Formats: sequence, structure tokens, C-alpha cells
Amino acid sequence: MREMSASMARRTALAAQGLASVRVVKEGLASTRAVHKVIAQTQLLQIDSVSVLVRAHYAPVFSRIGKYDRTVIDQAAWTDTARRPRKLVEYWGHEAALIPVEDWPLMGWRTKLYEQGRWGGAAKVLERNPSLADDVLAVIGDFGPSSAGDIERALEVERPGRKGPWWDRSDVKVMCEQMFAAGMVSVATRSGFVRHYDLTERVIPPDILSRTVNEADAVRELVNKSAVALGVASEPDLRDYYRLSQKQSKAAVAELVEDGVLEPVEVRGWDVPAYLHVDARIPRSVRGSALLCPFDPMIFYRPRVERIFGFRYRIEIYTPQHKRVHGYYVFPFLMGDELVARLDLKGDRARSELQVLGAFVEGERAVGPIAVALAQALREMADWLGLDAIVIGERGDLVTALASAV
Repeated sequence: MREMSASMARRTALAAQGLASVRVVKEGLASTRAVHKVIAQTQLLQIDSVSVLVRAHYAPVFSRIGKYDRTVIDQAAWTDTARRPRKLVEYWGHEAALIPVEDWPLMGWRTKLYEQGRWGGAAKVLERNPSLADDVLAVIGDFGPSSAGDIERALEVERPGRKGPWWDRSDVKVMCEQMFAAGMVSVATRSGFVRHYDLTERVIPPDILSRTVNEADAVRELVNKSAVALGVASEPDLRDYYRLSQKQSKAAVAELVEDGVLEPVEVRGWDVPAYLHVDARIPRSVRGSALLCPFDPMIFYRPRVERIFGFRYRIEIYTPQHKRVHGYYVFPFLMGDELVARLDLKGDRARSELQVLGAFVEGERAVGPIAVALAQALREMADWLGLDAIVIGERGDLVTALASAV
């Protein structure tokens, strides 16, 4: 069995994610082709509703290619015309995600799994109103892409009051999400961050929708795509990328090993078996730098982050403020092949400020070089987001050096 050093594995993982090269900062915007290349590398972009800085699905592309036009992703996901056909579709990949539209048949087994509900709430809704699913489909069928609010108005349904500090879901919204999970409806477009549902046959091209892939073949291809995106990975890493079950992924990994697509390797310092994709690249060095969103595919599986980088990372959005260690929306900072710092970031549009609420060095490192590299990354991010000023806060052992560098 081939042996890899921890450093080789780290460089391989970064190369697979498009994070191994020095990014040249340009005056203009990166090309549409460059955006699509990132998506081909990561295979998916996780979606999240938090907008304290920028929506999660936009950030990983910026981390890899710098400034780009976010409407490129909007058009790929939520525009479908003869001139510009849809390239991405929303579904449950790694949680809610944008996936290539041609990958839709690989999710057929999952839509069947969710036919009876992804959550228990849908069954209770149907008990209260057995005709609601048919009513919702009828409205969508007649009116086309519709938000849950549009459907409520068409059905003359009174919306209930807010049910909790984060969630406000009516029966109609629950039913829309249930039918989305079951593949009956898809997201045709968004207004702001509000989903507008349409019949799946009007969202997915007929030639793709008609393709059927059995579960074993689909899971094997999803594990292969995970391995492409990860470069070198443990079985749990491969499993988590598309949130598969252990039974599914173990069988798929075994088949891919037998087929020569995955090579079992021993990574020094890893306490789990590892698998190297046949097409993975192992660069001799990694010299890039990037701020990584909490939902970036490079870091969204926390056990892998800790194993590869020795970096313990937890998102603290749902942690009460007084118990947070680093902040609400914290970006790890990649410098070379190490995660060297973490920044609590916020975009204040009213003040046109990129606010660094906290900045923390990881471990015993010299702050000077990190601050200089971070200052450049923050300037580029502010420019991309159309924010005029960078404001450094008072929390953390990096703020003084960073304020001087900015």
C-alpha cells in the first residue's frame, strides 16, 4: 500500500478543491468559464440563508478565483431560456445545495426515500388537510413558478404567526418543501432568497428527467464525484459530501477500489484508512491564500478539517452570543497549506463597511506575514462586495497587526 505524508495529503486535498495555486489579483472580473470550472471542481455549492456577509453559495467561488459577477451563478441556477439553459438545480446534496442539472438522475433514489416526508411535519399537515398537496400542485400548475406566499394567497390561506426565533413555516410552506424533497416540484427561480416552486418537469430538461439510474449506480457515481472533489479522503469524508449512509458509501468505495478508481493509501498521522482518486494531483507546493466561508466544501465536514489541518472549527451561529468563542460568522484563513487564522466577518451595507469583528491567530505563529496577506484578501473581498471601507474591531490577538496592515 502506498504511503503519503500528511503534507502530501493536505496538498492533494487543496489541489482537488482548486485552492493550491497563487491567485493573481486582477482589475476586472473573472470569466464565466472560470466560475463554471470551480463548480466542476467542487461538484456542488451548499446553500444557506445567512446573509451577514454574502450568501454561502457565492463565497467558495470567490475564494478560488477572486472577484467575479455573482449573476453568473444566479443565471446558471435560476434562469432557463433557449439562449441560456439552466446549468444548476437546487436539491438536497450536502444539505441544501446547487448541483449540476445533469446530476439530477443521481438523486432519484433520494427523492423516493423522501416520498413520505423528509421531516415528520409533512404527515401531520396532510392529516389536517388531506387535499393540500393536490391544491398546491394545482396552483403551481396553473400559475407557474410560485412562492409559498403566492400559493397561500391563491388558496386564500391565512398565514400563522411566527413560531420560533428562526422558523416561520406555514402548512403550505411545509408542503412545498416536502414536495421539493420528493422531487415533485423544483425551484425554478428565486426572488431575494425566496424559493419559487414549479413542476419538476418544467425545471429539469426532458432528456435528463427521463434518465433513470438505480440506487447502487447512482451512489457509486456520487462517491466518485466526492473523491474527485476531495482528492484523498477517508470513507466518512466521501460519505458526508453527499450525506450518504455508511452502508451506501462503504459498498461504493469497495467497488471503486476494485475498479481502480480509488487507491487505498496510508496517510501518516491519519487514524482512518484513506483513498486516493486515480486522477488526483499531488502538487509539490501550495502557495495560495483564501478566506473560507463556514459552508465552503473544503471545510464543511469538521472532522476532516481537524484531521487535515489540525484546526478545530465549529460554527457558532446558533450559540448564544455570550458563549461564542470566536464569533457569529467566522471565516478560517488559508495561507499556503495551513489554516493560520480565523476572522469574524460582517458586511454593513448601510455604512458600506467590511467589518472584521474579531481576528485570531491559530497557534504560535508570527502575526506580521499573516496580517499582510489578510489585508490583501480583505481589500479584494470588500471590492467584490462593493464595500468602501474595512473596519477592524477589537477582539482577538490579530487585530492590532491587521489594523496596521489594512
